[in-house]
Amino acid sequence: MTVTGGRSPEVDEWFERYDNPMKPLAQQVREAILDADPRVGETIKWQAPTFVYRGNIASFFPKSRAHVTLMFHTGASLDDPTGLLQGDGAVARAARFVDDAELARTRGALQAIVQSWVADRAP
Repeated sequence: MTVTGGRSPEVDEWFERYDNPMKPLAQQVREAILDADPRVGETIKWQAPTFVYRGNIASFFPKSRAHVTLMFHTGASLDDPTGLLQGDGAVARAARFVDDAELARTRGALQAIVQSWVADRAP
């Protein structure tokens, strides 16, 4: 069930079952994304939380235990003036967060990327 704009009970349940030392940081990344724009929603796709607005914005890569990785499905085409997104593939890019301090430093850049996605697709 995709929730358009805001938290999804399905994703809440996923986090309840998520057994990973990065869980608290992943939850903070989730909040940062949902706080970026009220139209951003979330669902479970590919067995992981995925953020959506008129398409798939980004999904968590839940297996990493050393950092939180968020894969932006079309990250290569997103405006990323701060260089938060990593990778050199033709389509996808990833944002990685190792701790609370790094997320605090890059939260604005993360939210700007999400806001840019929404602005490009808003009616």
